[in-house]
Amino acid sequence: MQFPEKLKSYKGTIFFVVALLAAHFFWKFTVIGDENGDQVQFFGLNISQPFIFMSAHIAKISDAILNFFGFKTTLYPGNIIRYENNNGVYVIWGCTGIKQTFIFTVIMIFARGSWKNKLWYMPLGWLCIYLFNVFRIVVITAFIKDHPEWFTFLHEHLFKYLFYVMIFFIWVYWEEKIAEKEEKQ
Repeated sequence: MQFPEKLKSYKGTIFFVVALLAAHFFWKFTVIGDENGDQVQFFGLNISQPFIFMSAHIAKISDAILNFFGFKTTLYPGNIIRYENNNGVYVIWGCTGIKQTFIFTVIMIFARGSWKNKLWYMPLGWLCIYLFNVFRIVVITAFIKDHPEWFTFLHEHLFKYLFYVMIFFIWVYWEEKIAEKEEKQ
């Protein structure tokens, strides 16, 4: 089947969107977790341990960064980062960045380019996702110290979509600088 001529210049972007949506909906319908608990399941199998580990790790590193920059937060059991004024965040399994790492991995598996380069580029992308996720938690927690009403906007709108924009730019770099260069050789 031939790709329509009018859409050829958008072929890569269409691929990205389709891969992203396929990975997103696959995740949405197969990975189930309780918002306030540690139980995460994939087709009924308990896959909680990586999420428990990562939510604790993200909470710990975010709390350390906040305190380094002078925010006086305390990390409580259950991955709660809280200020003295009781404003705070609860770092749950969905805050780990594992879903975004999965989506990026799916996109890269099906992207053009050699596996030789994908094998070093994918871990680099995972690192970018991890760092952005920590940045996201730190910034949200910093802002809600005095403005807890900003949480929903920052968490549900701004950073959720910035996460996918960042993944898009990691993929664009792959497409334009690495995969395209490979094809010209």
